[in-house]
Amino acid sequence: MRLVVIGVNHKTAPVALRERLALIGEDVTTALEQLERFTDGSVIVSTCNRTEIYALVPKEDDTSSAMSISSAAVNAHVLRIKNWLANFKRIALSDINDYLYVHCDTHALTHWLRVAAGLDSMILGEPQILGQIKQAVHLAQNGQALTTQLGWIVDQVFASAKRVRNETQVGAQAVSLGFAAAKLSTQIFDNLPSRTLLVVAAGEMNRLVATHIAGLGIGRVIICNRSSERAQILADELRSASCQVEVRPLKDLPQVLSEADIVSSCSGSMDLLIDKNMVMQALKRRRYQPMLMVDLAVPRDIDDTISQIDDVYLYSVDDLQHVIAGNIEQRRQAAVDAELLVSQLVIEMERRFAVRQVGRDIQEYRMRTHDQVDKVLSESIAKLTEGDTSAEDIVIELTRRLTQTLTHAPSKLMRKAAREGDSELLNFVVSGLNDSYRPR
Repeated sequence: MRLVVIGVNHKTAPVALRERLALIGEDVTTALEQLERFTDGSVIVSTCNRTEIYALVPKEDDTSSAMSISSAAVNAHVLRIKNWLANFKRIALSDINDYLYVHCDTHALTHWLRVAAGLDSMILGEPQILGQIKQAVHLAQNGQALTTQLGWIVDQVFASAKRVRNETQVGAQAVSLGFAAAKLSTQIFDNLPSRTLLVVAAGEMNRLVATHIAGLGIGRVIICNRSSERAQILADELRSASCQVEVRPLKDLPQVLSEADIVSSCSGSMDLLIDKNMVMQALKRRRYQPMLMVDLAVPRDIDDTISQIDDVYLYSVDDLQHVIAGNIEQRRQAAVDAELLVSQLVIEMERRFAVRQVGRDIQEYRMRTHDQVDKVLSESIAKLTEGDTSAEDIVIELTRRLTQTLTHAPSKLMRKAAREGDSELLNFVVSGLNDSYRPR
């Protein structure tokens, strides 16, 4: 398949080196342009804990099969990409080579599918990586680095990753606080586009919660934060998810609480921000429609006695951690099924690729044969026009030359098989040719 993956081993590489080798921002655009000079297409996936280059290496020559390439040639192309990365980052290859891993052909395809399905993530089964790969593919498309053949492989990987997630339970259970809070939202409320999320404090944990819930299609988000600047940064990020976002000062919290179906609070304050009386007033204004409240703060932001109120579902960090612990074990068990399915899907993808590529090889062979036949026919027509040779002799010569042209390739293949002692290939070609000439 000629697919290779070269990545930085984030488990062994020092943090400083990982940061230097990261390909982000304008680096990605420039890198894709430079890789285009010596690859047949590339995609760069760069996240907080992953830097990988997916590339199709060129064929050795115009006559080699597009399906395969010698291991020596692959190694040469891999070395060229490694040297390019070292030069691009202005680091000696000897300083980074031990921290780079390489996958080729079937192993590369398996790795890509495992990554897309969340089986190679720090958090087993996490769904964010698939979106990050799609963004990387989008950048490759914009930079004309996604060739037709690499684009076909990408489509197969995406479709197969979707099957892994749909047909196994590897991503069904929440195993991060942000994802757990988002899953609770879907369990308690239907029709999320009509619901409102209130984010109390715009720190990193609430950013993750808000991002997850926005990705599920929440209709409106209110951000209450002491710093309007920090709240605005989160608001700008969430608006890309096509939801309505408002920024309100923290002092407005008692007034906006009644507008929220879902509340996520993580302020770092030493005092309670939401007390029982505040919630009772909010429920009254809401006509006692249910509320989900998630308190991710330590110490608490929300009075724990609120859990005694009807129509309020209150979850603390400890509650979510307890849920996550059980879910992680379920994901580990589901990962066994997912790995088996990945192996099956890789075999299916390689078969489809082989069938697709053989069609191209046949088309190229027929075009070359057609050109040769046209050349012989043109020469025969020219002789007929000259009139120096009888038509019978010209037809006999034409038949002989056409026979030579059409039998040259299979004859060459049979001689090669016989010379190398490949009796299996020889018998296959001979029986195939004999079958093709039997009367129908």
